[in-house]
Amino acid sequence: MTRLTRTKKCAAAVAIAAAAMAAVPAVAQAVAPMRVPAEAQGRQAEAPANEAAPVRVVAPGERVQAGAGVEIWLTEEGKHWSTPETGHQFRSAVDGNLDLRHPSVGLSTEILGDRCFLSGLYTGTDHARSVVVSTGDGEVTAPLVRLPGSPGWGAWYADVPLHDDLTIDRVTLLDGRGKKIASMTPSRP
Repeated sequence: MTRLTRTKKCAAAVAIAAAAMAAVPAVAQAVAPMRVPAEAQGRQAEAPANEAAPVRVVAPGERVQAGAGVEIWLTEEGKHWSTPETGHQFRSAVDGNLDLRHPSVGLSTEILGDRCFLSGLYTGTDHARSVVVSTGDGEVTAPLVRLPGSPGWGAWYADVPLHDDLTIDRVTLLDGRGKKIASMTPSRP
């Protein structure tokens, strides 16, 4: 299979999954792929085994290097990101499409060369400490970022290698003790 065919196949699967998830916006917010940067992996590795790494608290507009050439930043309105292949993108946290009173976790995916960037918003809690993305290749722990105070929402990001058999099976939001707060299962085409 050619690279172009593989990319089109993955893009079609992502588009179908995103369209299916649009029917449940509070739970399935978006779909995009990405690798955990070495800096974030190091911070998580330093946390005690029974405790997740601290959530990175960022000032509004502070840009975080999220790997694969992606920058992510938060404002009071929501999550912003840019990639080498696309300009500024935005996912609102306050437009009324998300219920900030109840815990949820969302997923968006983007193909970036031979990587799949994953990110999303989580809502309804200030006690989240990590997101675990279950893929056909294993689990990826994604770092979290949020604004100062108690905004009731934040964002997560990761990236994974892109290949023909890549599946994203589940996204789980966890507290500091590893207890599930919320999860979502992407739809399948």
